[in-house]
Amino acid sequence: MFLARKTPVRRSPRGWSYPLVFAAPGLLVYACFVLAPILLSFGYSLTNADLFHPAADFTGVRNYLTIFADDSFLRSLYVTTVLTLIVVILPNVGGVAVAVLLDRRGWLYNALRSVFFVPVVLSSVVVSVVWMAMLQDEGLINRLLGTRVGWLSDPDLALYSIAFVISWQMLGFCSVVYLAGLQGVPPSLLEAAQIDGAGPWLRFRRVVWPMLAPAMTLNTVMLLITGFKAYDHVQVLTAGGPGLGTTATIAFTVIQTGFAENRTGLSSAMAITMLVIVAVASSVLLRVLKRREIDL
Repeated sequence: MFLARKTPVRRSPRGWSYPLVFAAPGLLVYACFVLAPILLSFGYSLTNADLFHPAADFTGVRNYLTIFADDSFLRSLYVTTVLTLIVVILPNVGGVAVAVLLDRRGWLYNALRSVFFVPVVLSSVVVSVVWMAMLQDEGLINRLLGTRVGWLSDPDLALYSIAFVISWQMLGFCSVVYLAGLQGVPPSLLEAAQIDGAGPWLRFRRVVWPMLAPAMTLNTVMLLITGFKAYDHVQVLTAGGPGLGTTATIAFTVIQTGFAENRTGLSSAMAITMLVIVAVASSVLLRVLKRREIDL
């Protein structure tokens, strides 16, 4: 009996190039619109460049030393940190509550999900203009409350008002992510916990909440980035005021320094510093939350 000899399959030495061909357009767009601006900004940050004098002198790390000795930049770093903490906490807490309330069947709950998600797809400028009209001294909020609070004109309240507006806009995003996590909880686990005598709160604490850990990781990292790059809301609602930079975030300070003051090199150093802070904070937070997912 003769056995058929198998012909060895020859693999092309260039087989690895086929995935690269399909990935090339995306990589090209990423390189042109992400990597190139970052490298260009880093190059500008090492010079004394400005918009009207492209030929600049190399200054090394002088711009970086300048910004960390600049009171306005340090103030903007503090403002951004406070704003980010509020923006991370409020939509996460509110998102869980809304997701639990909307985790039902029926056309009404489907419609409410769409309603809560609408602010996410709206422009930040549109949202800010609407809220600015309501938060004015004679606006709708004060009329409903019967007060005359300077939500945007009081230096002690303006930053918290901006943080509330950003949190309100991001609430729908967090709710949808948490709702997806809730719908991924196996009903058998909830039924087993109920049979064991666990009440609604204990079932949520011991069964549902641990399984929402991936959703919390995604929401927290996204909200961290959103808080640090806040600019549109600040520009429309308060323009960095009231007072001297009471609501000026790092992104707002970068734009003002680069375009209003025409100090491109210094503003580029601020932008690169913000990029490093966001990258480090996101990496640390992602690692901590991922470890939490494993522990749970």
